[in-house]
Amino acid sequence: MSTSDAVYAYSAVLMGSPIQLKLFDHNEALARDVFRLIKHQENLLTVNRTPSEVMNINLAAGQHPVQVSPRVFELIRCAKAVSLLPGSIFNFTIGPVVKCWKIGFQGNSVPPESELSACLTRCDPHDVIIDESTHSVFLAKEGMEIDLGAIAKGYIADCVQGFLRQQGVTRGLINLGGNVQTLGEPADQQGWAIGLKKPFAATDALIGVITVVNKSVVTSGVYERYFQVNDQIYHHILDAKTGYPLNNELLSVTIISDRSIDGDIYTTLLYGMGVEKGIAYLAEHADIEAIFVTRDQRVICSSQRHFNFELLDHQYQLSCFTDNNA
Repeated sequence: MSTSDAVYAYSAVLMGSPIQLKLFDHNEALARDVFRLIKHQENLLTVNRTPSEVMNINLAAGQHPVQVSPRVFELIRCAKAVSLLPGSIFNFTIGPVVKCWKIGFQGNSVPPESELSACLTRCDPHDVIIDESTHSVFLAKEGMEIDLGAIAKGYIADCVQGFLRQQGVTRGLINLGGNVQTLGEPADQQGWAIGLKKPFAATDALIGVITVVNKSVVTSGVYERYFQVNDQIYHHILDAKTGYPLNNELLSVTIISDRSIDGDIYTTLLYGMGVEKGIAYLAEHADIEAIFVTRDQRVICSSQRHFNFELLDHQYQLSCFTDNNA
């Protein structure tokens, strides 16, 4: 625990990431309760070890349905619905392909195409059968795996925000290794200042700073987990249609929203859409905003209704779609 200007910061390592909680009261007991809540949710959702409710489903693939708790069931239902959206690159059944690449887990070679093709036959979200009457989930094909990692952090960040509010906390911040969820705003400041990382640069190198109040900020970028072979970068944002990393003009997408789970969902959806289609899509979703960082060093804001952005690295060109410059 450390303090700065009456902000008390508590940290832990959970879900394989550094977790930070910021409060305006020195309350170690509350911080412990928050970290216990995170650990409990992680134990329900992980696919990296047993026991977990999600692992129970995967281990029963092709054999029988598995009953899960109501919250896990709702999260799976949400993940399936997003996976089935037209043109969606979000796919919560992509686990076999993820394990084939091992990106972020000592993976450093391109899998054989035959191996990827075999994995893709087990990555159809239509083959996830959910039964609302029993809260059970059945994976129709043996070898299928669901993975909620793409939305788990956002879901847990929202759980923490809700818990803090129940405890009477009106100002605070939780950072789950890149998923930032906030309550209120710091004293004598216009909001919470959250850095936008510069791709493929030092950890503390920033393109700019996003300022928000009562909002979630989630960034997904190709620089987060990747390996390089012969000048070709292979990153962790995989296309479930081809089995290969999806490459377009984008290096990262940041979502500003009320719910952190929406940030998780839309970073993936909008990365798949690209800038032009993504901005057109957001024109119909006033509660979601995005910041796109492109390979040609542009920073494009869909709008700035719910946040402020200050550009720090002037190698990048800043524009907003309302400026007609995007």
